[in-house]
Amino acid sequence: MTRIRAALSRLAATPAVKRLRTPRARRTGRVTLVLVVGLLGGYLGLTLGGHVVAPVGPTDVSLNLRPSLTGGTTVQIPPLGALHLDTHWGPIGLEAAVTDLRPEEARALIESESEVDHLTTKVGAELRHGVVIMLLRAVGLALTLAFLTALIVFRSWRKALAGLATTFTALIALTALTWATFNPQALAEPRYTGLLANAPQVVGDARSIVERFSAYRAQLARLVGNVSKLYAATSTLPTYEPDPSTIRVLHVSDIHLNPAAWSVIRSVSTQFQVNLIIDSGDLTDHGSDPEDRFAADIESLKVPYVFVRGNHDSASTQRAVADQKNAVVLDDATREVQGLRIYGVGDPRFTPDKSTRDDNVGADQLRALGLTQAQKLRSTGTTPDLAVIHDPNQAEGFSGLTPLALSGHSHQRSTKLLPTGTRVFVQGSTGGAGLRGLEHEQPTPIELSVLYFSRATHRLQGWDDLRLGGLGLTSAQIERHLEPKPDRPITPPTSPPTPPPTSPTFPSQWPSSPPPTSGTPAPPRSPSP
Repeated sequence: MTRIRAALSRLAATPAVKRLRTPRARRTGRVTLVLVVGLLGGYLGLTLGGHVVAPVGPTDVSLNLRPSLTGGTTVQIPPLGALHLDTHWGPIGLEAAVTDLRPEEARALIESESEVDHLTTKVGAELRHGVVIMLLRAVGLALTLAFLTALIVFRSWRKALAGLATTFTALIALTALTWATFNPQALAEPRYTGLLANAPQVVGDARSIVERFSAYRAQLARLVGNVSKLYAATSTLPTYEPDPSTIRVLHVSDIHLNPAAWSVIRSVSTQFQVNLIIDSGDLTDHGSDPEDRFAADIESLKVPYVFVRGNHDSASTQRAVADQKNAVVLDDATREVQGLRIYGVGDPRFTPDKSTRDDNVGADQLRALGLTQAQKLRSTGTTPDLAVIHDPNQAEGFSGLTPLALSGHSHQRSTKLLPTGTRVFVQGSTGGAGLRGLEHEQPTPIELSVLYFSRATHRLQGWDDLRLGGLGLTSAQIERHLEPKPDRPITPPTSPPTPPPTSPTFPSQWPSSPPPTSGTPAPPRSPSP
């Protein structure tokens, strides 16, 4: 005990501790404590007072301010799911939850076009009124609790006023931060989590959102209308109606013999009413003859199924797909399907396992092969609306030829816009990477995307990324993305990459001519400027 006291005495005698005991240090500590107490009281009042239930159209919406690390707005639509909007950044987020629906008003809204037109103005005014009431209550309670908390802790009117002033200053700073980071386009790019069957009705159609995203109140009205349809849905009420000006394409890849993928593809293609499906390869694992039977489910999808061979697919796999009535197999060929001119080419490798020689083919060799194939296609005077190539490295060789190149292979979804204006879209694994998906600590998610093309220009307008994880096949996360400049020019690369000195050696078992394909042969189209 004596040693401890001696050690504490020596510590108190050190210069650092002596500096902390100076009048200036004590004054700084007291001021800091007053600021902290005032801010804590204000923050508590802001979250407790930030609650109001407001009538919005035919629904009652609960509006709440909640602590958040990133801000944003969440719209809860129980039991259907939630929309997450990146409306702003800051320590406070807004949560809106539909708590009640008035069925008669909802039915009148759905059945009357004039009611929908009036809803735009009505929703904007009612929601604005609810937010104003919520903010007034939140600010009033924040200032009150900041003052009372400081008064109780310090028992000083002066320090209580200082705590009040601190909270008032923080509220002004929070308002400025929210205003500076406010993103009105957030309503056009929501992230949806919830029941897969209800996703199209909640998120709407990308084309109409692109055209209307500047009309902020109109989007709110559209959201309320969609939610009303979902809640009041009966056999006599309308269901999701896709925008007729769009071509909806479901992009899948790397199914890897997972039978659950067919259920997911069938559900998404039905719910989003897609016009065609594009599979960028690796339907099977080893390309064996017994695996060919797996392709038989393609016919049950009832829409055109465009397929290119992946590095796990054999020539036998390709023929099995081509045997399906709705299949369009592309192997260095262009076809027009549902109004879109699509070029596709199979993967030059066959690597069902790690013992095959083609696993040594590098990215540069694949990119050079893609460049050669693109130059050959360009020489024919054909410019496709999109190209489908299994490996993204090979797909980059088509830079400057087409606005969009779809690929897969990496089991990780990504997209990038090349300097030429070509977008390379890499899909994840729609089969959860098959058995490989269980090799990691977390299973590989099932991923697929709905792409929205303009029927007039054939350009990509936006897309919905769907991800299904461990919650089962009825639950999904959907994230909306808009193409910033859908009509951007596509220009050839200024300095084409130089092919490597040696060409890769690819398997020789592929047939000299591609298997039979379906679809309408595409006439040549002059390259766009």
